[in-house]
Amino acid sequence: MQTPGASNDPLHGLTLEKIVTHLYESYGWEELGYQVRINCFISNPSVQSSLKFLRKTPWARKKVEDFYVYSLRKKLLK
Repeated sequence: MQTPGASNDPLHGLTLEKIVTHLYESYGWEELGYQVRINCFISNPSVQSSLKFLRKTPWARKKVEDFYVYSLRKKLLK
């Protein structure tokens, strides 16, 4: 049973920086660019340049957040 006020959202309380950093540390830029086909992970990637792009581009941010949730579920199933 869930405690009152607790969120089921796996992104609750996470910053975009924490998400990008976690994905980079887990996958590396090359694999991340392969899994999430956006240029900020393929062409001269860094956490800061990715954050700058993702904060201005809602569709790309959604793809990254969705991949993060997918990667969490994948880990739980192992």
